[in-house]
Parts: sequence; C-alpha cells; structure tokens
Amino acid sequence: MTDATATTDLDVRLEKHRTELMGYCYRMLGSSFEAEDAVQDTMVRAWRSYDRFEGRSSLRSWLYRIATNVCLDMLTAGNKRARPMDLTESTPLAQAVLSPRPDHTWLEPMPDNRILPTVEDPAEAAVAKETVRLAFMAALQQLPPKQRAVLILREVLAWKASEVAELLDTSVASVNSALQRARATLAEREERGADAAVSDPLDEEQQKLLDRYVKAFEGYDMTALTALLHEDAIMTMPPFDLWLTGHDDITGFMTTLGSACEGSRLVPVQVNGLPGFAQYKPDPEKGGHIPWAVQVLEISDGRLTGFHFFLDTQRWFPLFGLPLHLEAEADEVEEGV
Repeated sequence: MTDATATTDLDVRLEKHRTELMGYCYRMLGSSFEAEDAVQDTMVRAWRSYDRFEGRSSLRSWLYRIATNVCLDMLTAGNKRARPMDLTESTPLAQAVLSPRPDHTWLEPMPDNRILPTVEDPAEAAVAKETVRLAFMAALQQLPPKQRAVLILREVLAWKASEVAELLDTSVASVNSALQRARATLAEREERGADAAVSDPLDEEQQKLLDRYVKAFEGYDMTALTALLHEDAIMTMPPFDLWLTGHDDITGFMTTLGSACEGSRLVPVQVNGLPGFAQYKPDPEKGGHIPWAVQVLEISDGRLTGFHFFLDTQRWFPLFGLPLHLEAEADEVEEGV
C-alpha cells in the first residue's frame, strides 16, 4: 500500500466517527462551534499520532480518549453555558429590557444531522435525541467536566465502567462514584427541566400542533397562538438574557417589542432532537425575507411549553445550511405592485 493510499484510508476511517464525536463534544461543551473545533483538533491529533497507536483498544475508543482530553482542556476555564432561565428570574413584560450577554454565555443550538449518527435501533435513536435537548444539555453544564464525561459515556453512550476507567486513566470505583454524584445533580434539576415530550417521528397530534403554530405565527394571530401555548410557556431569545413566561407576556411582547416579526416566514429544521424553524422576517429594504432566528420548540401534553429564539443569524443560518435571503412569494409581489 502506498503512503497516499494509506493516508486516504486513514482519513476515511477517521471520518466515519465524526458525527458521533461531534455529538459527544457538543454534549461536553454546550457550544456548536467549540464542538466543531474540538472534533477537528481530535482528528488532527489522531492523524499526527496514528503511527503510535498500538491497537490495544479500538480506533473508536482511542478517538474518544483524544476527544475527551481535548474537551477537558477546553473546559479548564470553568465556563458553564446556560439558558436565560438558568441565570436570571423571569421578567414581566412591563419591565422587559433587551440586554445581550457575550456569546460564550449561552448554550448553543445544533442541527440534528451534525450530532446524531444514523442508527437502526429506535431506542438508541430516542436516547440520542433526548440527550441533546436543551433542558438535558443545560443540566449537563452544571456538572464538573469529568463527571460530565463519565455521565455521557456511561448513560448516553452505554460504555462499561471499566471502559470509562481505562479512557480516563482512573479506577472503576472512581467512575462509579462520579456517575452517582452526576445522577444526583441531574435528579435535583429534573423538576426544573421542563423537557419536551416529543415522539420520534412526530405523531399525528404533534404534527397538527406544529401546523397550527406555523399558521398562527406566520399570520401573527395572537389569539390562535395563545390557544397553542401552555399557561406557563417560556420564551427565550439568546443573546439577550430576558426571558418571558406565560402566554399573556409572550404574545404581548410579540405585538410590541417584537412587532417587526409580523409577516415572518418559517422554514422547518431539525434541531437538538426537537422540531424547530428558521424564522425569516420581512426585509423592508430589498423585499422578500431575511434571517431573524432559529426557533427551537418544546412540546408537552399537546401544548407548546417553550420556544427559544436563537438570534445570531450570521452564525446559525450557515451552520444549518440555510439561505440568508428568501425571495418574495408571488402573492407578496402582486400585493406590492
């Protein structure tokens, strides 16, 4: 085998693991772009040191060891990404102020196809989706880095305690102790998790709910939207730390500070194991629509319990492979004539 052929073969073997490594690094770091950087660093380190890989473990295990070390190095600063409701109290609409915080503050959204590898087992696929949802991701961020790694490897990826101990160069007893502490921390947060009960694929009632949501949002029909929202529904808008709770404040915001969203169009996306939409608002200068937010929706008991608007469109829309402009539809053009 020539050097060029060997290099190509190694590249192919490494790339087979990219999506699952992306999911692992994303759960560890809570950041889409830091996860991309971590996986790329992992691949480069693996490629450069492959001649020292002795094959005592599988290539997959070796890559996870490298990725874990990369993530732990990145987490030494102690940064914990969060959602707005993890940092502040809910603000009444009358006191609403849009105060941004730095990008590194926030838990970031991620397209499903970048972090969820294709698997044949429906139960395995369901666990993968549940463990990238925003509430679970926010809970992970509360764990010390090594506990986070242990929990993900044991509970999400179903590694044996002995395998995790070998990866982390520690004892099985230490792994079991870390897992017990991590579980306790997550259990304390369960009541505040408000995780979404979403079928995979969406069942008929959930799909109808989303269809009604699109119709209500695009029509900016606040009465119809109110009927879809749980009375304790939450709305967040990173990078702003403001978050609202209850349909009255949410719809009140949308008709006041958020009134520029009237006339928006929604394009479906799959994000964090949940249904979502790319929101385009009207472009008053060029016509058509321009990016405004990636929306992530949480559903429970037939109502929307949370919708989260990620507003940094110059980062999110390219990540999701979305266009940065939508042309006006025929009926819009006719109305403008």
